[in-house]
Amino acid sequence: MKRFRKWLRAEPRHTSLPEKLHSEDDENVELTMDLNQNERTFRDIFKNCFDINFRKISLAGQERQLVIFIASLVNEEIIDDHILHPMLVNGIDKEAENEQYDAEALDNSVISAGSTKRSSNVNEIVRQLLDGHAAILTGSDNKAVLVKANGIKQRSLEEPSSEPVIRGPRDGFIESLSTNVGLLRGRLKTSRLKTEAVTIGSLSQTQVVLTYITGIASEALIDEVRERVKRIRIDAILDSGYIEEFIEDLPYSPFPQVHNTERPDVVTGELLEGKIAILVDNSPIALIVPMTFWTGLQASEDYYVRWPIATFVRWIRFLFLFIAIFAPSLYVAVTTFHQEMIPTNLVLSIASSREAVPFPALFEALSMEIVFEALREAGIRLPKQIGQAISIVGALVIGQAAVQAGIISAPVVIIVSITGIATFAIPRYSFASGVRLLRFPILFLAGTLGLYGIVLGFLCIVLHVASLRSFGVPYLTPLGPVTVTSLKDVLIRVPVWARGKRPGAAGTSDSVRVPAGQKPSPFREDRERN
Repeated sequence: MKRFRKWLRAEPRHTSLPEKLHSEDDENVELTMDLNQNERTFRDIFKNCFDINFRKISLAGQERQLVIFIASLVNEEIIDDHILHPMLVNGIDKEAENEQYDAEALDNSVISAGSTKRSSNVNEIVRQLLDGHAAILTGSDNKAVLVKANGIKQRSLEEPSSEPVIRGPRDGFIESLSTNVGLLRGRLKTSRLKTEAVTIGSLSQTQVVLTYITGIASEALIDEVRERVKRIRIDAILDSGYIEEFIEDLPYSPFPQVHNTERPDVVTGELLEGKIAILVDNSPIALIVPMTFWTGLQASEDYYVRWPIATFVRWIRFLFLFIAIFAPSLYVAVTTFHQEMIPTNLVLSIASSREAVPFPALFEALSMEIVFEALREAGIRLPKQIGQAISIVGALVIGQAAVQAGIISAPVVIIVSITGIATFAIPRYSFASGVRLLRFPILFLAGTLGLYGIVLGFLCIVLHVASLRSFGVPYLTPLGPVTVTSLKDVLIRVPVWARGKRPGAAGTSDSVRVPAGQKPSPFREDRERN
C-alpha cells in the first residue's frame, strides 16, 4: 500500500511539466515604432491560423493604423461600428493635416467601445487577442489599444437538469464566466461581493474567479483558497472538475470535499454563510468551499418551502442514506449468517423464493447491483429520447427474467430496487456517487463477516468522516464538534426568521443575519404598543 501511494504521488518523468510550458511565456518582446515590423511579428506568431485578420487603414497614401482580431472570437459588428468606422471618419480630418493618432489619442478620442486598455508587450497583446479583444497598432506609437469585442455564441439561461426544483428560481449557470458573475451580482447588489480573477493553464489561459463577500467570509479562508488555486500548474483547464481535484484536502476519500452546483441561488446562499465560490470560464459548474457532510443532504428547495415540510424531507433523506449504504448488506448478512433474527413466516417466504437459486446471497446482491449501475450509466449516456426507456424497461425485463429463470431471487430484486431509489433521493450527485461506491465494500464485509462486518464497516465510515476536513473545517460540523447555534440548519430546518446567526463553519466575522424580533404574529403591534 505504501508503494502504491508513493507511485501515485510521484510525477511521471515523461509528463513532468515546467512552470511555463512554451516559449511565448518566457519572452518579453515589446512593440516597435515600425508598423510593418509589428505586423510581421504577429503574422509569425499566428502563422497557419486562418481566422486571424489584419485590417490596414491607409490615409494620404500611407499606412496609418493596423487592426488585428481573431474573427472566430469577436463580434464583427463591434469591430465595424466602434473601431473601423470611427477611425475612418476621424482619419479623414487628420489626412489634410498629414497627422495620425497615437495610441492615447485613439483610446480617448476615437474608439467608442466601452472597455479598452493599452499595452506594448507582445505576449500580453497575444493573450488579449485570444481572449476576444481587438488590437489597434499605429505607426507613431509603440503601444497598442486593446478593445474588448467578445462575440462567442452562448446558450440561453435555463433550469439545470441535474438540480430541478418545483419551487424556486429557474435560471442556471452557463459556460460564459461574465454571465455567471452577473447572475450572482443580480442577486447580491453590494460592493462587498468581491471577484478575484486568476489565470490558470499555460495553453488554455483559463480565467478562474474567486467570489466571496468581504466582512462575512473569513480572511484566513480567503487566503487559503487563493493560495491553493494559484499554485495549480497544468497545461489546460477544461472544466471546474480539474480545479476541484487540485484543491481538495483528501483526494482518496469517496466523500466530496468541494461542493459543486449549477444553480446561482445555491451559490448565493452559500456566500451569505461565509463560504467562497470558484467560477471557471467555459464551465457551468461552480465550486463552493468549504463543504460539510450535511451539505450533501440539503437541496436548494428546502429553503423555499415551509419549514415543517423541509424538516420532514430531510429526515427522509437521512433514512434513505442508511438504506442506500446498508440495505443490501443487511439482507446478505441476515440471510447468510443470522437467519434466527428473521420472523418465521418471513424466513420461510425467503427460503421458498431462493429454493431454485444456485448462487449464494452475496453473489445475487452483487450481480444485481452491478447490473443496476450499468443500466443507470447506460440511461445517462444514451440519447434522451431512448435513455430513460432503456433504463426503466431494461430493469423490469432483466429483473423479471432473472427471477423466472431461477438465477436471482425476488427479494434481492426488491432490495436492490429500494437501494437505487434511496440513492436517487440524495440531492447532491457527487455526494450520492460516494454513497454508491461505499455500498460495495460493505456488501463484501456482510458476505464474509455478517453483522459484525457491517458494524466494522460502519465504524470505519464514521471514523473516516469524523477525521475528514474541507479547507480546515471538520466535515461533520456543526455536529462534530457541536455548535448549538448552527444545528438549526442540520437535523431540522428552522423558519427563516429564527435563523438569527450565520453558521460558524467558515469562521464568518459578520455573524448576525436576521435581527431578533422577526417572528410573525397578528398581535405584534398590539404587544409593542402595550
